[in-house]
Amino acid sequence: MNIQIYGTKKSADARKAERWFKERGIRYQYVDLAQKEMSPRELQNVAQAVGGADAMVDPNARDQDALALYRYTAAQAKMDVLCENQQLLIQPVVRNGKQATVGYRPDVWKGWGD
Repeated sequence: MNIQIYGTKKSADARKAERWFKERGIRYQYVDLAQKEMSPRELQNVAQAVGGADAMVDPNARDQDALALYRYTAAQAKMDVLCENQQLLIQPVVRNGKQATVGYRPDVWKGWGD
């Protein structure tokens, strides 16, 4: 497994995900989105894995202006807006190769070791 956890230290779910992997002795790489954002290619791969960009966006995001911009952008440009406004992502984003989840999803992560 090659687990990457993307989140911020302020996100309780990102901290819970980190703890979940740590408690099971699963090696992971933590990437703080406040320090280093995901590349456009990484975002695209996660979007494909989770069912599109809309599935990655937190409808309760604090940045309501960016959320409104995302919502009213044409479908073909939504990934560009999301790339520029990664504070809209549901956290954590957890990747394992081509597999990915958004949010706290230990039910899915359990199956990654199979």
